[in-house]
Amino acid sequence: MGPIKNKHLLVLHHVVVFLLFLTQTCDGQHQMIGPTQPIVAMIGDDIILPCHLEPAVDAVDLTVDWSRTDLKPRSVYVRREGVELLTEQNPLYTGRTSLSVNKLQCGDISLKLSTVQLSDAGTYKCLVPKFNAGTVVTLAVGSASSPVIELTDVKNEMVLECKSNGWYPEPQMLWVDSEGKPISVEPTKNVRGSDGLYTVSSKVTVEKGQSYSFTCKVQQKNISQIKETHIHVSGDLFMVQSNTAVHIIINLAVCLITVGTAVILIWKWGQKKTKISKDDEDENQTEMEEKLQKECEEKKRLEDELQNKDEDLKHVRQTIEKLMEQKTFLKNQREKLNTLQQEDKTEMKEAVKKEKETPLLDKEKKMQKRGDKKTNLEKRTEVHEELLKMTEKLMEETENIIIQITERKGKLEKDKEQIIKHLRETKK
Repeated sequence: MGPIKNKHLLVLHHVVVFLLFLTQTCDGQHQMIGPTQPIVAMIGDDIILPCHLEPAVDAVDLTVDWSRTDLKPRSVYVRREGVELLTEQNPLYTGRTSLSVNKLQCGDISLKLSTVQLSDAGTYKCLVPKFNAGTVVTLAVGSASSPVIELTDVKNEMVLECKSNGWYPEPQMLWVDSEGKPISVEPTKNVRGSDGLYTVSSKVTVEKGQSYSFTCKVQQKNISQIKETHIHVSGDLFMVQSNTAVHIIINLAVCLITVGTAVILIWKWGQKKTKISKDDEDENQTEMEEKLQKECEEKKRLEDELQNKDEDLKHVRQTIEKLMEQKTFLKNQREKLNTLQQEDKTEMKEAVKKEKETPLLDKEKKMQKRGDKKTNLEKRTEVHEELLKMTEKLMEETENIIIQITERKGKLEKDKEQIIKHLRETKK
């Protein structure tokens, strides 16, 4: 009986060792999946740094470590046994990092980073020590703004200066004509401010009395950003309009671009569809694992959809704010133009009165000079009338767009409420 007992114990020993080997092997199979390309974010954005375990496992009570080796302390976010360790976190990230508990249940340990700053750019490491699984996520941070064109009258020439501030990384600026061909300009000036952002400017000089159509483009390929503004200058307007009128035309051109951008945003929001990603199911998974997988997929779909709605709402609110500012600007512009028209009428009355009072024996040269002044007044009056009509039209279009986007905002808020309701039901 002794040898038989020892034999049984030996077999049992081998079974235990084999089971331990299988457990370690299964644990070793877990790997961390991250993005293959850098994540690009603009300053002030809220973004997600993707990272998840595969196969999916509940990571709520696991240690999760997000870090940057170029920082001291290096910790960006640390979570152990379901508790965030804020004392180990680098002060740069205080109050700006979080993980979703719902996503953790499905092995998704993606980090949400709020109000992105220029200093956030770098390489992040995502690690779950239990499985010795980690990956890296590269974050590129950028900043961009729309350029503005200003006109300056210099003798027989007009100087068009394009300027755009708040860029990162350093951008490129170029001018193109109506056919999209680059035009010769003065060297571009790039200046970096104390905030680390670049201001770029460039000038082009044209002769008076001719019509021009130009586009000023500012681009940064690393963050896939291109901003541009257009200007059409009529030779007739050069000759008769005051500096105030020139400034008004430029501002109205900017307004037209803003309205056009808002219309495009509305169209895109109408066409946008929520992307739902589904993981392939392993044929060898047990019934319980399949059920967990489906629950995780549904939670992830709802979380992603909720995030999309939040982003849409953010853009909608920002657009409404910009449009309200534009509406105020147009209102002030209309008041200025009304004042200019009143001044035109007063000057015209004075010119007509002087013309009638001029004695018939006055010199022909004096009569000609007053006639020229009257002609210029008439042309200037026509310009101001056209600008006023354009302003009125822009105000009407702006109000209509505000109404449409406000309706869109209401729908997004209702959709968000429904998604939150479904999420609560899923948790139950």
